[in-house]
Amino acid sequence: MTPERLARMRAVLDKRQPDLTVLMERVHKPHNFSAILRSCDAVGVLEAHAVPAKHGLPEVEEGLELGGKTHLETSGSAIKWIGLKVHEDTPSALAYLKAQGFQVLAAHLSEQAVDYREADYTQPTCILLGTEKWGVSPEAAALADGHVRIPMLGMVQSLNVSVAAAVILFEAQRQRLKAGFYDRVRLTPEQYAAVLEEWITRHERGRG
Repeated sequence: MTPERLARMRAVLDKRQPDLTVLMERVHKPHNFSAILRSCDAVGVLEAHAVPAKHGLPEVEEGLELGGKTHLETSGSAIKWIGLKVHEDTPSALAYLKAQGFQVLAAHLSEQAVDYREADYTQPTCILLGTEKWGVSPEAAALADGHVRIPMLGMVQSLNVSVAAAVILFEAQRQRLKAGFYDRVRLTPEQYAAVLEEWITRHERGRG
Protein backbone atom coordinates (compact mmCIF):
# COMPACT_ATOMS: atom_id res chain seq x y z
CA MET A 1 0.00 0.00 0.00
CA THR A 2 1.67 3.21 -1.15
CA PRO A 3 1.10 6.47 0.74
CA GLU A 4 -0.48 7.87 -2.42
CA ARG A 5 -3.00 5.02 -2.66
CA LEU A 6 -3.92 5.35 1.01
CA ALA A 7 -4.36 9.09 0.60
CA ARG A 8 -6.64 8.48 -2.38
CA MET A 9 -8.79 6.09 -0.35
CA ARG A 10 -9.08 8.62 2.46
CA ALA A 11 -9.97 11.43 0.05
CA VAL A 12 -12.78 9.34 -1.45
CA LEU A 13 -14.01 8.15 1.94
CA ASP A 14 -14.12 11.77 3.14
CA LYS A 15 -16.89 12.38 0.57
CA ARG A 16 -18.99 9.27 1.18
CA GLN A 17 -22.68 9.87 1.88
CA PRO A 18 -24.07 7.34 4.37
CA ASP A 19 -27.62 8.67 3.92
CA LEU A 20 -27.86 8.36 0.14
CA THR A 21 -28.45 4.95 -1.41
CA VAL A 22 -30.25 2.91 -4.04
CA LEU A 23 -32.38 -0.20 -3.85
CA MET A 24 -32.23 -2.36 -6.99
CA GLU A 25 -35.39 -4.46 -7.11
CA ARG A 26 -34.62 -7.57 -9.17
CA VAL A 27 -32.27 -5.79 -11.59
CA HIS A 28 -30.86 -8.85 -13.35
CA LYS A 29 -28.80 -7.68 -16.35
CA PRO A 30 -25.08 -7.58 -15.47
CA HIS A 31 -24.29 -4.41 -17.42
CA ASN A 32 -27.13 -2.50 -15.71
CA PHE A 33 -26.21 -3.78 -12.25
CA SER A 34 -22.60 -2.79 -12.89
CA ALA A 35 -23.44 0.64 -14.25
CA ILE A 36 -25.70 1.49 -11.31
CA LEU A 37 -22.95 0.63 -8.83
CA ARG A 38 -20.46 2.72 -10.80
CA SER A 39 -22.80 5.70 -10.61
CA CYS A 40 -23.19 5.08 -6.87
CA ASP A 41 -19.42 5.20 -6.48
CA ALA A 42 -19.20 8.37 -8.57
CA VAL A 43 -21.63 10.35 -6.40
CA GLY A 44 -20.33 9.03 -3.07
CA VAL A 45 -22.91 6.41 -2.07
CA LEU A 46 -21.53 4.38 0.84
CA GLU A 47 -23.77 1.30 0.55
CA ALA A 48 -26.25 0.06 -2.05
CA HIS A 49 -29.09 -2.42 -1.58
CA ALA A 50 -30.50 -5.16 -3.79
CA VAL A 51 -33.38 -7.60 -3.92
CA PRO A 52 -32.15 -10.42 -6.20
CA ALA A 53 -34.11 -11.77 -9.12
CA LYS A 54 -35.31 -15.37 -8.76
CA HIS A 55 -32.06 -16.70 -10.24
CA GLY A 56 -29.91 -14.56 -7.92
CA LEU A 57 -27.70 -11.51 -8.38
CA PRO A 58 -26.16 -10.96 -11.82
CA GLU A 59 -22.65 -12.24 -12.50
CA VAL A 60 -20.18 -9.71 -13.82
CA GLU A 61 -16.31 -9.98 -13.92
CA GLU A 62 -14.12 -11.45 -11.09
CA GLY A 63 -15.57 -13.56 -8.29
CA LEU A 64 -16.81 -11.95 -5.10
CA GLU A 65 -18.94 -13.45 -2.37
CA LEU A 66 -22.22 -11.65 -1.79
CA GLY A 67 -24.99 -12.93 0.43
CA GLY A 68 -23.34 -16.33 0.81
CA LYS A 69 -23.02 -16.97 -2.93
CA THR A 70 -20.13 -16.26 -5.24
CA HIS A 71 -20.91 -13.60 -7.83
CA LEU A 72 -18.63 -11.56 -10.02
CA GLU A 73 -17.16 -8.14 -9.55
CA THR A 74 -18.64 -5.25 -11.46
CA SER A 75 -17.05 -3.39 -14.32
CA GLY A 76 -14.42 -0.97 -13.05
CA SER A 77 -14.36 -2.93 -9.76
CA ALA A 78 -16.97 -0.57 -8.29
CA ILE A 79 -18.09 -3.33 -5.93
CA LYS A 80 -14.75 -2.99 -4.13
CA TRP A 81 -15.69 0.49 -3.01
CA ILE A 82 -19.49 0.23 -2.54
CA GLY A 83 -21.02 -1.84 0.23
CA LEU A 84 -23.84 -4.05 -1.02
CA LYS A 85 -26.58 -5.30 1.31
CA VAL A 86 -28.76 -8.06 -0.14
CA HIS A 87 -32.37 -8.40 1.05
CA GLU A 88 -34.66 -11.40 0.79
CA ASP A 89 -37.62 -9.50 -0.63
CA THR A 90 -38.93 -6.01 -1.33
CA PRO A 91 -41.10 -5.50 1.79
CA SER A 92 -38.27 -6.44 4.14
CA ALA A 93 -35.83 -4.25 2.21
CA LEU A 94 -38.11 -1.23 2.40
CA ALA A 95 -38.91 -1.87 6.07
CA TYR A 96 -35.17 -1.97 6.82
CA LEU A 97 -34.47 1.26 4.93
CA LYS A 98 -37.38 3.14 6.48
CA ALA A 99 -36.30 2.00 9.93
CA GLN A 100 -32.92 3.60 9.16
CA GLY A 101 -34.68 6.89 8.44
CA PHE A 102 -34.57 6.85 4.63
CA GLN A 103 -37.30 8.31 2.46
CA VAL A 104 -37.85 5.88 -0.42
CA LEU A 105 -38.39 7.50 -3.82
CA ALA A 106 -39.34 5.11 -6.60
CA ALA A 107 -38.34 5.87 -10.18
CA HIS A 108 -41.85 5.16 -11.38
CA LEU A 109 -44.17 6.74 -13.93
CA SER A 110 -47.47 7.27 -12.12
CA GLU A 111 -50.10 9.95 -11.71
CA GLN A 112 -48.53 11.13 -8.46
CA ALA A 113 -44.96 11.11 -9.77
CA VAL A 114 -43.11 14.44 -9.61
CA ASP A 115 -40.23 15.71 -11.71
CA TYR A 116 -37.10 14.11 -10.24
CA ARG A 117 -35.55 17.56 -9.79
CA GLU A 118 -38.35 18.58 -7.40
CA ALA A 119 -37.48 15.93 -4.80
CA ASP A 120 -35.33 16.88 -1.81
CA TYR A 121 -32.28 14.63 -1.83
CA THR A 122 -30.68 16.40 1.10
CA GLN A 123 -32.92 14.22 3.25
CA PRO A 124 -31.78 10.64 3.87
CA THR A 125 -32.85 9.16 0.56
CA CYS A 126 -33.10 5.77 -1.12
CA ILE A 127 -33.77 5.69 -4.85
CA LEU A 128 -35.81 2.62 -5.74
CA LEU A 129 -35.13 1.12 -9.17
CA GLY A 130 -37.04 -1.76 -10.74
CA THR A 131 -36.52 -4.43 -13.35
CA GLU A 132 -35.37 -3.57 -16.84
CA LYS A 133 -38.66 -4.52 -18.51
CA TRP A 134 -41.37 -3.78 -15.96
CA GLY A 135 -39.90 -1.18 -13.62
CA VAL A 136 -40.68 -1.28 -9.91
CA SER A 137 -43.28 -3.80 -8.79
CA PRO A 138 -46.79 -2.63 -7.82
CA GLU A 139 -45.97 -3.71 -4.26
CA ALA A 140 -42.84 -1.55 -4.20
CA ALA A 141 -44.64 1.41 -5.77
CA ALA A 142 -47.32 1.23 -3.08
CA LEU A 143 -44.77 1.05 -0.25
CA ALA A 144 -42.57 3.89 -1.52
CA ASP A 145 -42.84 7.34 0.07
CA GLY A 146 -43.02 9.02 -3.32
CA HIS A 147 -42.51 8.58 -7.06
CA VAL A 148 -40.16 10.54 -9.31
CA ARG A 149 -40.10 10.69 -13.09
CA ILE A 150 -37.62 11.95 -15.65
CA PRO A 151 -39.44 14.13 -18.25
CA MET A 152 -39.25 12.71 -21.77
CA LEU A 153 -39.64 14.71 -24.97
CA GLY A 154 -39.26 11.85 -27.42
CA MET A 155 -41.39 8.94 -28.58
CA VAL A 156 -39.99 6.59 -25.93
CA GLN A 157 -41.21 7.33 -22.41
CA SER A 158 -38.55 5.57 -20.34
CA LEU A 159 -34.78 5.34 -20.00
CA ASN A 160 -32.58 2.34 -19.43
CA VAL A 161 -32.61 1.64 -15.69
CA SER A 162 -28.89 2.36 -15.25
CA VAL A 163 -29.20 5.65 -17.16
CA ALA A 164 -32.21 6.67 -15.05
CA ALA A 165 -30.25 5.82 -11.91
CA ALA A 166 -27.35 8.01 -13.02
CA VAL A 167 -29.60 10.96 -13.89
CA ILE A 168 -31.32 10.89 -10.49
CA LEU A 169 -28.13 10.23 -8.51
CA PHE A 170 -26.33 13.17 -10.09
CA GLU A 171 -29.25 15.44 -9.24
CA ALA A 172 -28.91 14.23 -5.66
CA GLN A 173 -25.20 15.00 -5.85
CA ARG A 174 -25.92 18.49 -7.21
CA GLN A 175 -28.26 19.28 -4.33
CA ARG A 176 -25.87 17.88 -1.76
CA LEU A 177 -22.90 19.77 -3.19
CA LYS A 178 -24.90 22.99 -2.97
CA ALA A 179 -25.83 22.19 0.64
CA GLY A 180 -22.18 21.51 1.56
CA PHE A 181 -22.64 17.82 2.28
CA TYR A 182 -19.33 16.95 0.59
CA ASP A 183 -17.38 19.57 2.51
CA ARG A 184 -17.14 17.53 5.70
CA VAL A 185 -16.73 13.90 6.66
CA ARG A 186 -20.20 12.46 7.25
CA LEU A 187 -19.25 9.04 8.60
CA THR A 188 -18.80 8.37 12.29
CA PRO A 189 -15.19 7.68 13.32
CA GLU A 190 -16.16 4.02 13.82
CA GLN A 191 -17.73 3.76 10.35
CA TYR A 192 -14.76 5.50 8.76
CA ALA A 193 -12.20 3.20 10.38
CA ALA A 194 -14.17 0.05 9.52
CA VAL A 195 -14.69 0.96 5.86
CA LEU A 196 -11.08 2.06 5.41
CA GLU A 197 -9.84 -1.22 6.88
CA GLU A 198 -12.13 -3.14 4.51
CA TRP A 199 -10.92 -1.16 1.50
CA ILE A 200 -7.29 -1.78 2.42
CA THR A 201 -7.98 -5.50 2.78
CA ARG A 202 -9.71 -5.69 -0.58
CA HIS A 203 -6.90 -3.72 -2.20
CA GLU A 204 -4.24 -6.04 -0.79
CA ARG A 205 -6.28 -9.13 -1.74
CA GLY A 206 -6.57 -7.85 -5.29
CA ARG A 207 -2.79 -7.50 -5.51
CA GLY A 208 -2.17 -11.00 -4.22
